[in-house]
Amino acid sequence: MNAPFRFNAAAALAALALVLAAPALAQKLSDRPIFIVVPFTPGTGIDVLARIVGEELRQRWNQPVVVENKPGASGNIGTQGAARAEPDGHTIMMTVNTFVMNASLYKSLPYDPVRSFTPIVEVATGALALAVHPSVAAKTVKELIAAAKAKPGEITYASPGRGTPQHLAMELFKLTAQVDLKHVPYTGSAGAVKDLVGGHVKAMFIPVHTVLPLAQDGQLRVLAIGSEARSGLAPAVPTLAEEGMTGFDVDLWYGLLAPAATPPEIVARYNTAVNEILATPRVKEALEKQGLAAVGGAPERLRDLLATDLARWARVVKDAGITAE
Repeated sequence: MNAPFRFNAAAALAALALVLAAPALAQKLSDRPIFIVVPFTPGTGIDVLARIVGEELRQRWNQPVVVENKPGASGNIGTQGAARAEPDGHTIMMTVNTFVMNASLYKSLPYDPVRSFTPIVEVATGALALAVHPSVAAKTVKELIAAAKAKPGEITYASPGRGTPQHLAMELFKLTAQVDLKHVPYTGSAGAVKDLVGGHVKAMFIPVHTVLPLAQDGQLRVLAIGSEARSGLAPAVPTLAEEGMTGFDVDLWYGLLAPAATPPEIVARYNTAVNEILATPRVKEALEKQGLAAVGGAPERLRDLLATDLARWARVVKDAGITAE
């Protein structure tokens, strides 16, 4: 009499376990679309990166993946929307390090870069190069510094806008070298690069893959790479660290995040998939064409990067007296 009771109890427990697991299984295997929020305009490097990763996820999971561009306010509008999304794995965000810079530039943000999100993975990095117009006599970083010290405030530099990574990279350069360069902000990269090539401004931090064709044509001169290591695209160009600016690292980095409270198993599923995607030769090649290097790693890597950069750029913004307006 006890044996049938034990059998029935076990069956009941097994059935209960399946019922309790059903929501998690449904969440994991749902056919609903995945939305990758990109808080910047279509056609930008971050947009291209999101579409590469999104297409790979679509193929792997046989699930619709939609890239949603929500630009505005230096990425704050789209980021706010992603922070408020349901933490069910169906909305994630591809962002760039403007994400942490904004925390120091704006008096108030509609999200918290740490508490509003769960890191998934650092996807890629893109090197920035310090370039000058050929009318600038400097052939090296040391010569540029000397020229800037000889004529404080006379050498102009462009950026895609106040508070952009390119802007803060140059402000860090100014603080480190103790020089005075005049900032000329634009409303995007295209106008800034065009005026640099035209000689209307004299210097700028530009993504390596963008500046190299211009340098090869003699329209610009590349003085140094802003990364810790030399760029594979321009191995002959020294880093700023090699030019005497120890610890100078102003890479663009791109990360994938989920809304806070997204279940750990969903974060782990994304992390595993994206790491596998980044390891494939076709994706590495696609990223290299955009001047990007695949990174990958555990969520903790991106979490630590967020914390480090929040503190670092807060110091730069404070010391340089920068505001977003």
